[in-house]
Amino acid sequence: MRIIEDDLTGSEIRSLLETHFAGMLANSPEGSCHFLDFDGLNAPDVTFWSIWDDKALMGCGALKELSPDHGEIKSMRTHADHLRKGAGAAMLTHIISEARARGYQRLSLETGSAEAFVPALAMYQAHGFDFCPPFADYVEDPFSRFMTLSL
Repeated sequence: MRIIEDDLTGSEIRSLLETHFAGMLANSPEGSCHFLDFDGLNAPDVTFWSIWDDKALMGCGALKELSPDHGEIKSMRTHADHLRKGAGAAMLTHIISEARARGYQRLSLETGSAEAFVPALAMYQAHGFDFCPPFADYVEDPFSRFMTLSL
């Protein structure tokens, strides 16, 4: 597996992100979806990566700087053809390493609470994330789960 910083211009990554956006909206009400659109993922405070197996896109993930000591994981998605192959865990490990290299003290995330999000919640817990109250500009929402990892 190879992880690269991605500029979001390739057709494969754009298609995967469109699937990601649709999946979020299919599993949570629109007002409870907090994914970054293409412009948001291209913002200066966001770094976006894709993960590849040779020429096959396996998934993606991003790291948003909330403050000099706090980062947020965004847009973690594994391509349907590559589920349960370790791409999500590899991307998560990469993002955690990058957060540490930047000197962040904490890495947080928001994800959904529906059944579709159970595998992601389990992966985050397996990597040491704990449930936490809302952070940054988030508010309590029955459709959201908040997690954090002390670095």
